[in-house]
Amino acid sequence: MMPSSLLPVQGDDLDSCILRFPDLDLKDTNLISPNSSLRAELDANMRKKYAHAKKKAFALLVKTKEIPEPTSCSSSPSKRVWWTCCQQIFKDQIGIHRHIAAQHREDVYHQTSTVLKQLAAEADTPKPCKSAFKTNGLNVPPTCNHQVSDDLPDVSSFRLDELISTQDSNQGVVLLYYCYCDVEDPEWVCAWQKALCQHLHLKGKVRIATEGINGTVGGSKLATDLYMEAMLSHPFFKNILCKEDFKTSKGGAYCFPELRVGVFEEIVPMGISPNMISYKEPGIHLSPGEFHKEVENYLYQGNQEQNDTILLDCRNFYESKIGHFQKCLAPNIRKFSYFPSYVDKNLKLFKDKRVLMYCTGGIRCERGSAYLRAKGVCKEVYQLKGGIHKYLEEFPNGFYKGKLFVFDERYALSYNNDIISECTYCGAQWDQYKLCSTLHCCQLVLSCSECQEKGLTACCLTCQNKGVKLASPAQNSFKEECDCTLKRPRIPIELSQ
Repeated sequence: MMPSSLLPVQGDDLDSCILRFPDLDLKDTNLISPNSSLRAELDANMRKKYAHAKKKAFALLVKTKEIPEPTSCSSSPSKRVWWTCCQQIFKDQIGIHRHIAAQHREDVYHQTSTVLKQLAAEADTPKPCKSAFKTNGLNVPPTCNHQVSDDLPDVSSFRLDELISTQDSNQGVVLLYYCYCDVEDPEWVCAWQKALCQHLHLKGKVRIATEGINGTVGGSKLATDLYMEAMLSHPFFKNILCKEDFKTSKGGAYCFPELRVGVFEEIVPMGISPNMISYKEPGIHLSPGEFHKEVENYLYQGNQEQNDTILLDCRNFYESKIGHFQKCLAPNIRKFSYFPSYVDKNLKLFKDKRVLMYCTGGIRCERGSAYLRAKGVCKEVYQLKGGIHKYLEEFPNGFYKGKLFVFDERYALSYNNDIISECTYCGAQWDQYKLCSTLHCCQLVLSCSECQEKGLTACCLTCQNKGVKLASPAQNSFKEECDCTLKRPRIPIELSQ
């Protein structure tokens, strides 16, 4: 058994101890027979802590086996450790880990039980409250014993039908916003956001991370107004967010199948840790008016081949397909997490260039521009503040042509009469997306009304044929590959300008 002096106590830096054992495999659910009974006795909250407690128990047990490396065996001035157990000497972590896992399972089990009990006891001990956000001199921390319910607006004076939006009402709103800021307790913010949205009968998607929050929610006009007021008046945001940071469009809760609120590593998935590429190093923000002038200068320069400016659309190919700025560079990528690889493979394209970046609401440009700047090849990187959304509010008939793609069941917003895309099958002008009719395929398809009447509702002929086969009960297998995915390279390489 482990000495009582090494049991976890408040203040011990156990997490740093765990990080020393990255090769530890703790997925074995059959450690010894008492485990199942132990876990069954725990409430739901404690079950979530089981794996964490098991890691701590294993790490502490390994730590008790440490011995200094003999001086005669050391060729390095830095101090190293070996491990001794069952009259054996282990010179590397993998060896001692395997030994503990194989020979001391019962010890790990008993220590896990002890750690769980101590965690439960600590959970019952009141702790000083801590702001979910780093103040940085801007935010006021909440009072002690702060509950999620304390930050919900009073709706007792409103009728239920005023808070709930329906597709028939035509009075609903979709809000789009983001806020980059340092969040110390994203789980608390997640709980508050979930409670707030449910309280106001909102649906949509909210992502929270240590780098900030990103939300798209829909509901009635009253509910979305109350949501904005709650965000803008909350101590966490009132000195960071402003009303202009929210983009609004016609819609409502019906635009989303459900409410999804969660904690992630990034508030928009670029696939690179915020610790490596931070939102704090973005490009230069240009207002819609400033961006409009820059695009105007770019478009009316005589020789485009000798132009030192690139107008870069950092959205996905299906977004830019139905709407984009004139003469932009629109990468043929399927998702934003491919954008860094696209930049890496096309660095020569950006060498000594002024880059004007844009996206839907501005959020992808924040870290996308930071990544491009980190490469050190551009003259300068600029980004459209508020994205296409804010630009079209000021310049509906400006240099952006076509529809604005949105990630909800509306698929697109229209600010002008331009149609720049065409039907996949007949080539007629068409820009209204629908999901591929083939089961399991997630591709979007542009099929005009006449082609839909002919049954051409899949993203390509390959999927169309698959749809026929899948209608047969004998067809049980399905591959997601189709013409759409096979003919498009994952990371395109552009021809040099």
